[in-house]
Amino acid sequence: MFDVIHNKYGERIDYTFSEGVSEARDVVVIGHGVTGNKDRPWAVALADTLHEAGIAVMRISFSGNGESDGDFRESTVSKEVEDLTAVIDALDGWRLGYAGHSMGGAVGVLAAARDARIEFLISLAGMVHVHDFALRKFGDVTPGKGFMWDQPECPLSRAFMDDMKRIGSVVDHVSLITVPWLLVHGTADTVVPPSDSHDILERAGANASLIELDGVDHVFTGAESTMARHVLEWLRPLLSR
Repeated sequence: MFDVIHNKYGERIDYTFSEGVSEARDVVVIGHGVTGNKDRPWAVALADTLHEAGIAVMRISFSGNGESDGDFRESTVSKEVEDLTAVIDALDGWRLGYAGHSMGGAVGVLAAARDARIEFLISLAGMVHVHDFALRKFGDVTPGKGFMWDQPECPLSRAFMDDMKRIGSVVDHVSLITVPWLLVHGTADTVVPPSDSHDILERAGANASLIELDGVDHVFTGAESTMARHVLEWLRPLLSR
C-alpha cells in the first residue's frame, strides 16, 4: 500500500504494514528498542492483536537495525526520532498513534512532544532516564571497541553514548504531551526499571495511565498476548470508527 520509506539520510526504513478495516483511518506504528527490530515476538503479538481487531498497524525497524538500511553504529535516540518522523510523513492522512518499546519508548516521548500528528501514545517498558540506562548497561564497555550485551553485531558507538548523555532524561518533555498516553511495564523488568514509568506517571497528569504486569520481564516473555490485550482495550474508545 505504501511506497518505499526513506529517512532524511536516504536510508530505507523496513516495515510491515497490516491493513485495518477499509473505512477506518486509524493506524498504530510500532517501534522497537535498542538492538531490536520489527519482528520481535512482543511486536508481532501486538500487531496481530490489533490487526485482528480491525486496526491498521505498521511495524518498523529503525535505520541500522533489522533489514533497514544504515549503520547500527549510527543508531541513536535522536536519529530514530527522525526515522519516526519520516514514517509519519509517509502516513499522511492517517490518524496515527505510536507504540514504542524500551528505547523506542523514549523515541515516542521526544517525537510526541514536538509532533502533533501523534494523536495517542503507548510506552511499553519505556526508557525514560536514557543516560542512566547507558551508564548502567554499557558504562564498562569502551565505545568503538566493545559491544552491547557482548553481541558483535551490536557495536557500542561513541555517537550512541554521546546522544544518551546529551538527552539525559526524557522526563522533562512529559509536560509537552497532552494526548492520551498508556504506559505498560512488567514488575520484573531488570533492563528498564518500572520506576521509569512511575516517574512519567507522576508528571504526565490525567491524560496518562499505567498498567503493571506482575512478574513480567522487559520483553513481556510469556505475557505478549496479555500486554497486547491491555493495549487493545485501552485503544478501543480512542478509535475514530
